[in-house]
Amino acid sequence: MPETGGGIGRREMLGVAGVAACGLALAGCGAGDAKAQPVSGIKGKVLAKTADVPVGGGTLVEEWRIVVTQPTKGVYKAFSAVCTHKGCTVGTPKDNVITCACHGSEFAADSGQATKGPATAPLTVYQVKVEGDGIVVA
Repeated sequence: MPETGGGIGRREMLGVAGVAACGLALAGCGAGDAKAQPVSGIKGKVLAKTADVPVGGGTLVEEWRIVVTQPTKGVYKAFSAVCTHKGCTVGTPKDNVITCACHGSEFAADSGQATKGPATAPLTVYQVKVEGDGIVVA
């Protein structure tokens, strides 16, 4: 039986819910760059041990969402692990490439520059130095 009294029927409610869900799904892949906020209070903190960061690769420090790389022997770099496309966390670097699994953006492990989209902005850089066997935020 049809509803009366001007109320919203079950079909209309399902339609509204479906449109809302589609809108949320599309918003998650919309245009725009995510801005990583620098992590405060980490100056002087050991991010990783030098032995844990392979040449041409790196390690992901999940606690602070920072990725530490060693693009060439003895050279260590650190970047925000927050992809500048939509804010996903990037993966562990391999072959001097930092890749975001969410949408496939790629970043150079020596500079943090976006080399493959959809991200266009570079990763936020953290200055680091080696102290003993630790890589420390300068």
